Amino acid sequence: MQRFNIFSNVHKGLRALLYHTANSLQQTDFATSHEADLVMKQVVEVMDLFDRHAFSEDNFVLPAVDLYEPAAAALFEDEHVEDHVLGNRIRSLVNIFNHNFITEERVILGGAVRVAFIDFLIFNLKHMAKEENLLNNFLWANYTDEQLHGITREIMANIAPDDMVLFSRWMMNGMNNAEIIAWLKEVRNNAPAFVFNNLFSIAANELSALRWLAVKDSLVDGAMVA
Repeated sequence: MQRFNIFSNVHKGLRALLYHTANSLQQTDFATSHEADLVMKQVVEVMDLFDRHAFSEDNFVLPAVDLYEPAAAALFEDEHVEDHVLGNRIRSLVNIFNHNFITEERVILGGAVRVAFIDFLIFNLKHMAKEENLLNNFLWANYTDEQLHGITREIMANIAPDDMVLFSRWMMNGMNNAEIIAWLKEVRNNAPAFVFNNLFSIAANELSALRWLAVKDSLVDGAMVA
């Protein structure tokens, strides 16, 4: 039986965000102000979302691991500290960039942000893979799927609405159709109607026309959708 992967959906969203931002940095002409300012804002958004994701894991997932595998919990807490250091390095470079108005220097600083972001991306791809391989095994050995769903619901209840919109947007971009359909059906069956309606609207805006048609058709199974 396939067990519930507490990390899968959010990690898919975060990876999609990392890939998109790395590509945007590659395509940006840092001598062009409107391009550069837009991508720097996007980079800061990445740092913010990863900080909030680490906060959720530190406060809801790792305590559950710590009860049975304290050494593993400590290892991943340390990795979150390292991730924060990498993120602060990028924030500092972005801040310097934003306060520099010499075109040649902005081009150099933009390149430094791009290189630092690649380091951040590589670290987080490895970190998320380790979580899905190691922490899931510890969780599956000691918790039922219903208990793990409970942790997920607790995490979601403690995420600010604006942050939830951002996480949801990137999860829609990173997940496959079957995963999105299952997610929407679970929300429709277990959450207030406005929560489902908001998520439904995000899916409509983020998915391609073909993908959205497939998702929408699967949701119309005798129930009304907004």
